[in-house]
Amino acid sequence: MWNQIKTVLLLGALSGLVLLAGMLIGGKTGLTIALILAVLMNFGMYFFSHKIVLMIYRAQPMHKKDHPQVHKMVEEIARQMQLPKPALYIIPTQTPNAFATGPSPKKAVVACTEGIMQLLDHEELRGVLAHELSHVANRDMLVTTIAATLAAVISYLAQMAQFAAIFGNRDERDGNLIGMLFLIILAPMIALVLQLAISRSREYLADRTGANTIKNGKALANALAKLEQGCKAHPMRGNPATSSLFITNPFTLHGIASLFSTHPATSERIKRLNQMKF
Repeated sequence: MWNQIKTVLLLGALSGLVLLAGMLIGGKTGLTIALILAVLMNFGMYFFSHKIVLMIYRAQPMHKKDHPQVHKMVEEIARQMQLPKPALYIIPTQTPNAFATGPSPKKAVVACTEGIMQLLDHEELRGVLAHELSHVANRDMLVTTIAATLAAVISYLAQMAQFAAIFGNRDERDGNLIGMLFLIILAPMIALVLQLAISRSREYLADRTGANTIKNGKALANALAKLEQGCKAHPMRGNPATSSLFITNPFTLHGIASLFSTHPATSERIKRLNQMKF
């Protein structure tokens, strides 16, 4: 329950930041434009983002005759969660990972890499699939899409503020210097932190929901340990902006960049899963 409440509060904070940024740039007119921009971007991302992601990673439909066990596991878990069976895709890469996407449970997609199906045993893969279907059941696809889009709007508004600070009227710049500095420097950083908090809270929730569904937390815990090592050995090539989709971050992070990971620490996720009682 606390994760759900926290997500609502964080989304509200992101939305408020968008509207504040619009107001600082253009007053009431800017506020209206920011609101319209956020709605339009959310609409487009909600209906088309999953198709774009599948295209980016060259995902192909996973045929039942080639992977009958995966299809059977997904069918069983979907039935337990009272969900329609999602479309299954396979990504041609040795990076062991998986993600769920799609605009709704009826049009959900679960994608697995070739690497994850070679690395994990039956129970571990079942744990991963339960985690991904939990994202579908918890409507996380909508939440993460909204969060990513609002963060993108804030970044765009910050760029507009930077442009106005350089080329705008001098009197207007001097009169709203604090607001401009907030937009250019602080707003994008706050948006990123809020987006990361939303993503991390949804990962914990999906871990717990998936483990409860299959009555096995240790299988997912073991899978996460293997996936973290596998991703370090075979980091993925792609757009890091999509990292929040995957069950573990598939991109290599070093130093201070690791502080801005879209996922909570794998060690903490494993600890929580191993402490679960069924």
